[in-house]
Amino acid sequence: MDAAKLRNKVYIGYGKAAQRIGYVAQQYRATSAFNPLETTALQSINASFTTNFTYSAPNKYGQATWLGVFDGRQFVPGDYLKSDEDGTFFVAAMQTTLPIYCVQCNRVINVLRTTQSSPSGQQVGLQDYGGTTQANESPLMTGWPASILNGTKGEKSPVGLPADAKTPWYLILLPAYGNIIIRTSDIITDDIERRYVVSSAELTDMGWRITAMQAMV
Repeated sequence: MDAAKLRNKVYIGYGKAAQRIGYVAQQYRATSAFNPLETTALQSINASFTTNFTYSAPNKYGQATWLGVFDGRQFVPGDYLKSDEDGTFFVAAMQTTLPIYCVQCNRVINVLRTTQSSPSGQQVGLQDYGGTTQANESPLMTGWPASILNGTKGEKSPVGLPADAKTPWYLILLPAYGNIIIRTSDIITDDIERRYVVSSAELTDMGWRITAMQAMV
């Protein structure tokens, strides 16, 4: 038996288990960089999510990853599963014969890039502001469910007043899509009206792993 046949048999077994212990979820696959869950669902499928296959421990604070128990034969990394009971997950990795690695999403985000115009050498005198503003931001990705959890540090205010709080940092996990590359200084906004400035963006084989600082608005 080759690896592909073995993987299919494992996924069939996951599917049989999910029929008994999982809730019905809808599978989605992005067809553009905009609003991937507004497309038609590919299928309805039973799915369960756990931290271990013995179902003996709950998830913990600050942990976005789960093991997916469902028939993965029609899935690829980056697909979403959404159910009313479990919420929304994206498939991060499907390594041969290993558990399906999933990320639970708690926010819906947009990724924006500032387009700045360089003033001509012929222009003199009073000019428009050329820095980052919401008016000159263009969307790269919109409506993407993602995981946003607290990071490990905060940025101290340069003013240094006694009541100043540190500016929080966050870890953001997001599927990769097409040839879109997220860069340092790109802007991320979420569905609860928070803004983040990307500090670093690492493209891994499991999608984007981003550190970002919350922007004060």
